[in-house]
Amino acid sequence: MKLTTLMLAVCLAVPAFAQEAAKFYKLDFVVKELDDNKVVSAKSYTTFATSDQKERYVCSVRTGNRVPYQAALNSWQYADVGVNIDCAGAARDWNGQIMLSVVAEISTLPSGAEATPNALPTVRQNKWNSTVVLPIGKATTLFSSDDLNSKRKMQLELTATLIK
Repeated sequence: MKLTTLMLAVCLAVPAFAQEAAKFYKLDFVVKELDDNKVVSAKSYTTFATSDQKERYVCSVRTGNRVPYQAALNSWQYADVGVNIDCAGAARDWNGQIMLSVVAEISTLPSGAEATPNALPTVRQNKWNSTVVLPIGKATTLFSSDDLNSKRKMQLELTATLIK
């Protein structure tokens, strides 16, 4: 009898939790490129997310260039190069932290001495996809990848701030 009463209390509490007011978060992403563990480049991207369960995508960032290249004689195609970040699903408060799914794709072209004039572009790509949990208000490295051809490393950092 006590177990049935407990189950009923839990079932009645769920709708009250589901109707909790949506929370809003400011999401500050920083893409860092490191050379031998020293930051050589840092680019910032800011967007906002909600805890509203009805939202399919909480946020989306798209920035970059369309780089032309010759695919065949008199035929040109374009490669999208830049930063794409998606936060899928709703941001959830989890024990004072934020939990959300992050999909990131960062692509770059070689620069300076690495670039080859009059050659097809070599596009470097980093793709990450994971559900992450991070403290609110503290910068956290979400993803990190080594460059296979050098001592360089690409990192994605996120600071989530609750908007009051």
